[in-house]
Amino acid sequence: MKIARWKPLTLLFSAALVVVPTTATLAAPDATADSVVEDYYQDAIGKTGPELKTALHGIISSGTTTLTYNEVWDALKVTDEDPNNNANVILLYTGRSQGKDTNGGDADDWNREHVWAKSHGDFGTSPGPGTDVHHLRPTDVTVNSDRGNKDFDMGGTESEEAPGNFTDGDSWEPRDEVKGDVARMIFYMAVRWDGGDGFADLEVNDNVDNGSNPFIGRVSVLKQWNEQDPPDAGEQRRNQVIFDQFQHNRNPFIDHPEWVAEIW
Repeated sequence: MKIARWKPLTLLFSAALVVVPTTATLAAPDATADSVVEDYYQDAIGKTGPELKTALHGIISSGTTTLTYNEVWDALKVTDEDPNNNANVILLYTGRSQGKDTNGGDADDWNREHVWAKSHGDFGTSPGPGTDVHHLRPTDVTVNSDRGNKDFDMGGTESEEAPGNFTDGDSWEPRDEVKGDVARMIFYMAVRWDGGDGFADLEVNDNVDNGSNPFIGRVSVLKQWNEQDPPDAGEQRRNQVIFDQFQHNRNPFIDHPEWVAEIW
């Protein structure tokens, strides 16, 4: 097993970009009573294994709002806002703070990264899993392309544009500060989208060659990342914003990261 890498921070400067160290995080959430969150999960409390997964699917699939792919642009400008500069968003893999209105498809723009690669299940960008903001994050266009549709694992060559991230022919390793974020987004998708909505049944496995199958790995590594990088205030805030303002559902593994081990 590889140990986590800790890399020195790199400052990037460009006339088109506003840059901060890669340790930038999102602001803390507004105080939310624990009892309110626990009420949301009432039907899951005390369950384990497949029963817990089924209960969580029912909870996070009920009363939700589905966004269009265009609406995702505006949602990300809120969910991933830089707490130190409300004109910017923080990019997932680089940690860079960048202007909200620099979104697009050109080099050094930011675009919408499907953390669960949309080719893994071929669900595209029609309303559904392809527009689920819980796994969509702002990323540098070039870095998004470098990640492509690779599974997640340790190792490879360090990304030139996103130091701290590593890649090889079949996998992507995100920087340490967001390893747990990535894992919990993947676990959320595997619970939320189970084949009952006209889309593929998304599942995690321990492979890195899943291609267009509705699977993503490596689950053993994702479980390690969930423990190594527990939810921080920024991730919790993002979860609350999605619940309050956009989809009206939560990522249960941000509220209860221990449930990962109960299911997988």
